[in-house]
Amino acid sequence: MRFDLITIFPEFFTGPLDYGIVRRAREANLIETHVHDLRAFTHDRHRTVDDRPFGGGEGMVMKPEPLFAAVESLFSCADGAGSSAIPSERAAVVLLSASGTMFRQETARRFAKVDRVVLICGRYEGVDERVAEHLATDEISIGDFVLSGGELAAAMILDAVTRLIPGALGNEDSIVNESFSEPAKSFDSPALTSASRATSRGILDYPHYTRPPSFRGWDVPEVLLGGNHEEIRKWREKKAMEKTRRNRPDLL
Repeated sequence: MRFDLITIFPEFFTGPLDYGIVRRAREANLIETHVHDLRAFTHDRHRTVDDRPFGGGEGMVMKPEPLFAAVESLFSCADGAGSSAIPSERAAVVLLSASGTMFRQETARRFAKVDRVVLICGRYEGVDERVAEHLATDEISIGDFVLSGGELAAAMILDAVTRLIPGALGNEDSIVNESFSEPAKSFDSPALTSASRATSRGILDYPHYTRPPSFRGWDVPEVLLGGNHEEIRKWREKKAMEKTRRNRPDLL
């Protein structure tokens, strides 16, 4: 899988791409990452990527011309035919925006099935709406808050998608029983199968404990020390549902 990151701060990604699962996936040739400086697609001597919005208002808005040029150059080069058409069935062009659809685990699963993800990092007060309407296949937000730019969001999405690619994790079972995994796959039980029919967003992970078995008077639950795998499974199922109801009832 290939990731293209379009940004006015290409140096930002020096850190996020060089650590952990993303780095290992790159070294194993499971993913490619390419960072593109948006200013390279401007044509004035000031390398301008923003302008004042029509109708007035505070701040500046990113112009459409450099963004269209950047994305279209990627696909025309890949196709070798000079075409600017985006093969949406094989690629996702993602505009990171506070006004976008919420990014969720099912979004990551959908992106993990394509060959290429282009991440457009917005800045300033926003991006010309024609980018969202006519260039991006997805307009995505990572939460109900505002960041200074899309770079952090892009790094988060890249990480979330990469770990779903076969071979990226040392233990493939890690993506099965974790937060936001699909309940029907996480636990084979009638109660959770019913819950999975109510939501496609999954549930939170069950609580984890490690040594020492007693820490400052807080003990590891006895069931986890007994070695009865069926009882442990039932306990984990129950606690995962309790935690989801307590912390994220919206998932249910």
